[in-house]
Amino acid sequence: MADDDSNREVPKGMPVTRKHVDLRVGNLVKQGNSTFRIVRVVDFETLVADDVETGRPTILSITDVEPIDEKNVASAQDIDAILDEDWRIANQRYRAIEPLLILDSPGKAIVKQQALVAGVNQATIYRWLRRYKSVSDLSSLIPFKRGWKNHNFRISHQAESIVQDVIRDTYLTPQRPTGQKAIVEVQRRCLSLGIQAPSPGTVRARLAAIPERDFLRGRGFRERAKNKFVPVPGRFPGADYPLAVIQIDHTPVDIMLVDDVYRKSIGRPFITLAMDVYSRMIIGYYLSFDPPSETSVAMCVAHSILPKQEWLLLHKVDADWPVWGVPKKIYVDNGADFRSNNFQRSCEMYGINLEFRPVKRPNFGGHIERILGTILREIHALPGTTFSAVKHREGYDSEKNAVMTASEFEAWLVGLICKVYHQRVHSSLGMSPIRKWEIGILGDGNEPGIGVPPKPANNSTVLLDFLPAFNRSVQAFGVTIDGVTYYAESLRPFINAIDPESGKKRKFIFRRDPRDIRVVWFFDPILKEYFQIPTADQSIPSLSIWEFQQAKEKLKREGEKSAKPHRVLQSLTELRAQVEESKEKTKKARRQAQRRKEHAKGISPTNPLQVAGPLPVAPSEQAGGLIDGDVEPFGEIE
Repeated sequence: MADDDSNREVPKGMPVTRKHVDLRVGNLVKQGNSTFRIVRVVDFETLVADDVETGRPTILSITDVEPIDEKNVASAQDIDAILDEDWRIANQRYRAIEPLLILDSPGKAIVKQQALVAGVNQATIYRWLRRYKSVSDLSSLIPFKRGWKNHNFRISHQAESIVQDVIRDTYLTPQRPTGQKAIVEVQRRCLSLGIQAPSPGTVRARLAAIPERDFLRGRGFRERAKNKFVPVPGRFPGADYPLAVIQIDHTPVDIMLVDDVYRKSIGRPFITLAMDVYSRMIIGYYLSFDPPSETSVAMCVAHSILPKQEWLLLHKVDADWPVWGVPKKIYVDNGADFRSNNFQRSCEMYGINLEFRPVKRPNFGGHIERILGTILREIHALPGTTFSAVKHREGYDSEKNAVMTASEFEAWLVGLICKVYHQRVHSSLGMSPIRKWEIGILGDGNEPGIGVPPKPANNSTVLLDFLPAFNRSVQAFGVTIDGVTYYAESLRPFINAIDPESGKKRKFIFRRDPRDIRVVWFFDPILKEYFQIPTADQSIPSLSIWEFQQAKEKLKREGEKSAKPHRVLQSLTELRAQVEESKEKTKKARRQAQRRKEHAKGISPTNPLQVAGPLPVAPSEQAGGLIDGDVEPFGEIE
């Protein structure tokens, strides 16, 4: 008998929205049911706009304005659902219009020039500009005529590895082989290993994505690359305005923290920090007891892009942190967490040029490393510091003197960033970072400023775009990821769905915050919305993927090669019991317990004041009662 769907509750989804509120003068914005045209941006909090119906000027809060509703089918896709060939085409179109994006009204001459370069007419360039500016992401330039294929066409990890090896060993050499030779070499290596070779278009897309600096250096144009890209002392190439170039790096923090219960040492946390090279402003960070990973990068980038008002409320710091917006370039080291395919494609979606520091060239990361050093030196004044060298720690017991919990330290850190570091005169700038930022954005008597950056309209979509993705088919019992089964009514229409082209089971896209695996996010390819899918076993407690893997390893050591979910939960219960029994005695146990507690809070940059689960859909309520942070002034910033 068929199920009776008449009384079934319709699940609520979260639409994929990559729109931005364009805050430039002359643009339309919405507040409530009224539409306004921006007349003047007063500061980072306020703008003056005319009501389009009454013509009456009104003062609006930048926090409250929203974008005008404009439908864009391409923008409503999960990044993983976009074909490689479509990515290549979108990238080509973006390169054609990129020089025009910084201009308010590009003239016919420059539009004609870009049209000739792209091999299209001027009307097409104008159309691409309108589409891109409506949402400010690469998906707006995907060709509509192809239609959307929601199954997965991404190449395998083995094939991707072969393509990258051929690029490094064959294509980027002084012999300068053609792209066709690289394609043939990829096909040859795949054939010899019995791996399905990627299409020629996919290989060409990888070749087209090679950063210009790497292309010039690899193919024997070392001097040209050096002259164009090697920074002179005190200056980083291209960092000529706010968010032109940002740098990101990780480091352990030089302080021992204590747990919330016993106030005993649990060790040092890690910090992932992002800074704007132009102004030296810290634009985002992520603090955690987890080792640096793709998740750390996702959290830090999302925190950098999103406004910070609620973050300041969360940590009860009465200060300003007027930083948001998508950077043009992210400059990082060669760590695996930055080189993941998901992170690289996410950067492409947002029009971010991802560049990697040359190997054995530490001067290329000097700005972020100096700022990290400055922050760490401030921490050396706190109880429980480990200092930066053993000789400085001589005679000082860091664990015995540790007094701050993770939340207490993070509140102190936010205060240090906003009330001390951003406010002091920077020796290289001759002014404070916040003043340099204000001049770069709002201008002064000598410089016009680039204008307030567009503000993301949907915080959750930003974070989801950078979180790890999985492609899975939906079975009658739901979907399984890393041995955990998830099910919700949202999956029912896709159970045992068949891909019409391959005849095999169709795969769908899921995204997950590894800090709490009780929920995954399912992208519905028909509704173009994300749905939260909980674990089928509702008895599963809040736990991270790291703790779950630890429980599986325990069973493996005990001889169980393929443990059932209930056995993993039993193992998890035993592990937690051991932790509870010993956490008053051992630092490792206390650290693990605190780490689990931090994960269970579910705090993310998307909605920091509402933490009843990962990436909540509903807008958070504003909290009041600001408490001034207690941060003492320190020495000069280097």
